[in-house]
Amino acid sequence: METLINDFSVGLFFMQAFILLILILLMRKFAWKPILDALQTREDGIKNALDSAEKAKLEMQNLQADNLKLLNDARAEREAMLKEARDMKNKMIDDAKVEAQTQANSIIAQAQAAIESEKKSAMAELKNHVAGLSVDIAEKVVREELANKDKQLALVDSLLAEATLN
Repeated sequence: METLINDFSVGLFFMQAFILLILILLMRKFAWKPILDALQTREDGIKNALDSAEKAKLEMQNLQADNLKLLNDARAEREAMLKEARDMKNKMIDDAKVEAQTQANSIIAQAQAAIESEKKSAMAELKNHVAGLSVDIAEKVVREELANKDKQLALVDSLLAEATLN
């Protein structure tokens, strides 16, 4: 350290200080300014990128909200369509039941009419058959009864007694 103090020269010191000052000015003009400009440009680019990222994030959130709204709308529409389809199915089933009941009632009415017609026809046939048998029996009885005159008079009297005039 003593050697430094002994070798110290004021002229050399000022000369070196002057060269250092010129070097700093040159560096400031040609190196620092472009470096600072480059740093500022980079800082601005990063800031713009962050702003763009923030905008993109907000836009993404808006898109997600829109997508969620569209999804909810689609679900609501699907539910409405399913409800409408269920209602239509139930209406068709009810209409089919009513039509089937109407047809069944019509078939039952036709069957009852046919049964009544067959019953009347069978009763008429039975009456005709019974009438025919009655006439045959009566003819046989009358032949025997009419063979005797006393029996004829007794029969007429009994028939007159049973007969009532309307």
